[in-house]
Amino acid sequence: MISKAMHGPIRPARADTLLASVGERGILCDFYDENASEIFRDLEADAGGTEEAHGFAALVRPESGAILELGAGTGRLTIPLLELGWEVTALELSTAMLTTLRTRLADAPADLRDRCTLVHADMTAFKLGERFGTAILSPSTIDLLDDADRPGLYSSVREHLRPGGRFLLGMANPDASGRQEPLERTQEFTGRSGRRYVLHAKVYPSEEIRDVTIHPADESADPFVICVNRFRVITPDQIARELEQAGFDVVARTPLPGVRNHELVLEAQWGSVEDAH
Repeated sequence: MISKAMHGPIRPARADTLLASVGERGILCDFYDENASEIFRDLEADAGGTEEAHGFAALVRPESGAILELGAGTGRLTIPLLELGWEVTALELSTAMLTTLRTRLADAPADLRDRCTLVHADMTAFKLGERFGTAILSPSTIDLLDDADRPGLYSSVREHLRPGGRFLLGMANPDASGRQEPLERTQEFTGRSGRRYVLHAKVYPSEEIRDVTIHPADESADPFVICVNRFRVITPDQIARELEQAGFDVVARTPLPGVRNHELVLEAQWGSVEDAH
């Protein structure tokens, strides 16, 4: 999911406080670093992934053929899409996350594994030499890209869609709950191993960014890995305008099912089927 614009871990105040508390045991890394891979393997079985995959799959036309998934990460959507019978080309820049996805595929049935092609590439600048009926970007992934990077994403997707193909772009849906996102929140959750983790998120409205920190709930953990990342706070209206400016036709906004129930898909079409004739 990482873009070429990310240059190593940021230093939120929360991370600085934790590093000062745990001393030499502390390791600071971004979400896509090798040091974070164990935590994300522990968290890879996100309960919402299958529901979201079903939501995306319902928007894919039967004649679409193989799906191009951008920012595939550790396979949160990739694996469920394969289980639903689709062929998937999964593109990811983070070597650590791609390694985790490759390991998951190695443990999967051969039929599922054979329908997945892994690509190590930047979603803002890639050339695969083929076109697809559908490209998918999972929720929150667009938030990783700066204003200067997103046009590269749109251009790359456009060059890899067949005429009439669709770009299904997942986003947070700020209107779903009717409530404004809190400026700061902390929550605990459990990984597959039973280990507990703390997630801390803080929004800076004037800068339109959200800093997220994940770390062990057990303060005695050694090493004490602190995963950090910065997301842009972007609205569906803004991305819809950018897609239109990039030549797409935004044909629908569809709510995504899932436990969080605050995400939607922007359905953007490139050209028309008639353009191919």
